[in-house]
Amino acid sequence: MAGNTDVPSSHYGEPRKFDPNFRGPVHKRSCTDVVCCVIFIVVILGYIALGTVAWFHGDPSKIVYPTDSHGHFCGRQNTPNANKSILFYFNMLKCANPAVLVHLQCPTTQLCVSKCPDRFATLLDSWNTNSWEYYKQFCRPGFDISSKSVVEAIQDEDCPSMIVPSRPFLQRCFPDFITRNGILTVANKTIFKDGENHERSVNDLKDAAKAAHSAPRELWTDITGSISSLLNAKEIGIKIFEDYANSWNWILLGLVFTMMVSLVFILLLRYIAGVLLWLVVFGIIAAVGFGIWHCYWEYSSLRGKPGANVTISDIGFHSDFGVYLQLSQTWLIFMIVLSIIEVVIFVILIFLRARLRIAIALLKESSRAVSYIMSTLLYPIITFFLLAVCIAYWLVTAVFLASSGNAVYKVTAADDKCMYANLACSPKTFSQTNITKVCPGSQCMFAFYGGESAYYRYILVLHLCNLFVFLWLVNFTIALGQCTLAGAFASYYWALKKPKDIPPCPLVSSFTRALRYHTGSLAFGSLILSVVQVIRIVLEYLDRKLKDSQNGCARFVLSCLKCCFWCLERFIKFVNTNAYIMIAIYGKSFCTSSKDAFHLLLRNVLRVYVLDRVTDFLLFLGKLLITGSVGVIAFFVFTHRIPILQEGVPSLNYTWVPLLTVIFGSYVIAHGFLNVYAMCVDTLFLCFCEDLERNDGSPSRPYYMSPGLHKILRKGDEGAKLCAAS
Repeated sequence: MAGNTDVPSSHYGEPRKFDPNFRGPVHKRSCTDVVCCVIFIVVILGYIALGTVAWFHGDPSKIVYPTDSHGHFCGRQNTPNANKSILFYFNMLKCANPAVLVHLQCPTTQLCVSKCPDRFATLLDSWNTNSWEYYKQFCRPGFDISSKSVVEAIQDEDCPSMIVPSRPFLQRCFPDFITRNGILTVANKTIFKDGENHERSVNDLKDAAKAAHSAPRELWTDITGSISSLLNAKEIGIKIFEDYANSWNWILLGLVFTMMVSLVFILLLRYIAGVLLWLVVFGIIAAVGFGIWHCYWEYSSLRGKPGANVTISDIGFHSDFGVYLQLSQTWLIFMIVLSIIEVVIFVILIFLRARLRIAIALLKESSRAVSYIMSTLLYPIITFFLLAVCIAYWLVTAVFLASSGNAVYKVTAADDKCMYANLACSPKTFSQTNITKVCPGSQCMFAFYGGESAYYRYILVLHLCNLFVFLWLVNFTIALGQCTLAGAFASYYWALKKPKDIPPCPLVSSFTRALRYHTGSLAFGSLILSVVQVIRIVLEYLDRKLKDSQNGCARFVLSCLKCCFWCLERFIKFVNTNAYIMIAIYGKSFCTSSKDAFHLLLRNVLRVYVLDRVTDFLLFLGKLLITGSVGVIAFFVFTHRIPILQEGVPSLNYTWVPLLTVIFGSYVIAHGFLNVYAMCVDTLFLCFCEDLERNDGSPSRPYYMSPGLHKILRKGDEGAKLCAAS
């Protein structure tokens, strides 16, 4: 094809030459990047060995049996706690601390007990009373009531400040509070026994703590505040669980409906892509415009009402979202956000309006390819399954690595400013040190499993290896999917008479070719991406460590590195995707395919605007349309605004629980379907550009593109601009 640039063609690589024998993806090919393939296989075998070593050194019982603060198992035979199989937390509210995710251990005193408490009592009520005999079973073994005061016992966590009626779940005591129809119940009862074995109304629960007038005000406030927080957290958690239990079938129905809508959307693109996509564009504009008008109307009507001018920060967090809708500031924020979105959409349409016809032609052709190879829509299921296997293996290996070795104890201080906090300690000698004097309330608590041997010292290194190989396998799985789909869609494009010349089972053939011949190339590309991702993770870790640092220069450099590696990751993903398309078509090595793809992109600079901007933008609007339509229907269903479904839809505590679940799941499903579509667009566009370089439309060198695509992407003018061979 004739070029029209002033730069020699050698700078951008040589354009493709006419080959009368070329009929699409090369079938006679050889293995590529064999060295990387061997390394990849060795790494997988090493990963299996790592998992095996972790399995043998890790103790499954450390996961099955709960562990108290001294590292002793609850309910394990031949141990002091053999008859105490349930774990009791002194202050479960501390389990929300992020340290739980790091050490898999709640930073509060934990005790093995034979049964959970079945009554409410505070340490103040039980101190030196007849109820102490019941209460002391939840204190540290051997605790002497005469040795300390109430305040000291609570500060040193010798005893919990209170016990509440609880129920064992996963061998752990969880408070058994729930509110039904506005009435607080304990174990589905409205009457319970207090510390003195007297029957009390459940509504007197909070008042029981107030009876301790003799305690210091700070202690009384701490107890009542803990009760209120515990009740609120438990109530919200139970309500959310109930909502999921009552609406799971409707959520599943909504996700199935999303799959059907996504499939119909893709099929409609084949016949009415232009009309449908313009409807999507103007529909999104109209919907956002209506949202702006509605937000302004709500803002105007609430602005003059008393109490509506309160700011969101003043009211704090509320589980009832309707509280925020009564504030004028909420609607003002909504209006500003929607206005920004509307302006962005208008600007994009103004600058890319001339390219929309080209994008529509590509989407039509892609929809035709998908309709001829419908099995490609099911391939995301295979990718999801492989990713699930990778995630499960990584998680199991990480857990067994974390449970390897002996119990390691660290100082847990009541004050974060304690100089001994998180330092290693020994429970046997901890009482003989001066740490408790320097840091009152500090304890020597079980942290994690490790040791001093060479294996245990390198646990962190093994965790990093586990993470790196996990990322490599995930990226390889995604690369395999991209190469497989690219090979299938390339088989469609290079069929001269469609669908007659499309080879049988193109998806299966492409998958076997990619796995048989190009495992090394796919592993090479995914390895480069994995290295960059690991570096980004390390930079994020350093950024968190330096969060409170006063060295502004170091933080600035770190921020610049994070930005650079983020851009590098995006660029590598872009180049890899096009390299995998070239591998699927020509069967060359990763480096050669990357070079060919990069030169092809340089010879077709406008591809960035035509494909990666316009089509991605339209597909994103399609995802929003599918997600939004399903979300609106779900909103009307769960709010009982559809008369025919009012009796079948359950009453919910929080409507937003199933609604957000359906919306998030719908977007994931739509993203999976349209990602296949996006890969089809990428492949067909590269094939189209090569078609223009190889052929001229004459009887001896006919185009492989469809007449409709060639009509819009004319070779003479527009085609030469889009795919100019320098």
